[in-house]
Amino acid sequence: MAEELNALFARYKETGDIKIRNEIAERYLYIAEILAKKFVGRGVPYDDLYQEASYALLRAVERFDLSQGVQFSTFATPTITGELKNYFRDKVRLVKLPRKLAELHVAVKKYCEKYVQDNGVQPTATEIATALSASEEDVIKALETGGTLSLDQTDDGEKGQSKSLLDALPVGEEDFERVETRESLRVAMKDLSDFDKKLIAYRFRDNLSQAEAATKLGVSQMFVSRSERRLLKLLKERLQTD
Repeated sequence: MAEELNALFARYKETGDIKIRNEIAERYLYIAEILAKKFVGRGVPYDDLYQEASYALLRAVERFDLSQGVQFSTFATPTITGELKNYFRDKVRLVKLPRKLAELHVAVKKYCEKYVQDNGVQPTATEIATALSASEEDVIKALETGGTLSLDQTDDGEKGQSKSLLDALPVGEEDFERVETRESLRVAMKDLSDFDKKLIAYRFRDNLSQAEAATKLGVSQMFVSRSERRLLKLLKERLQTD
């Protein structure tokens, strides 16, 4: 059994075949079920929790590295738990958002998850906007304020507000761990390009808006927005893995 699963992981890493990924995930759905049940009773239906845990399981399969010498269940459990915690954090944020934006965020999130499941890559803002009959600007705002891809949105949800990159850290971290956390963040950023490092510095050290950062970098605000979401997603994955 273990050898068969290892062979599947090896084939998936080599080919990136979505069918293989889904086959692996199906064999580990019991983990998603167990972890979803642990969050029951907090105001979210079990079916929603199970769906979220299942999507997190897919992402864990995509990120798992067989060469690290750990069992997948050991890797997947904290990954799925972290995603469920983030899900509850985002639910709290959505309550504070305007109803129209909150509804769009939910629609965008569901569309993105289905698109990734079917195609193996994230859709562009243009593709999302076309599918949902919404403006690209509203889609980007929904992505940022809802927390689908961005980890640093302020509670008021206004685009371009200053944010804290430390919000990308796992939920529940205590204050006395901040020094170690900052070092982990420094290591996670070590191999980023000069452009990415400048973008992070302008947005999170200098507290510039996206428009101001775009002007300094000589690019469009939309390019800054997309780059920021990509960087925050990357750093979150690296920090959670660490």
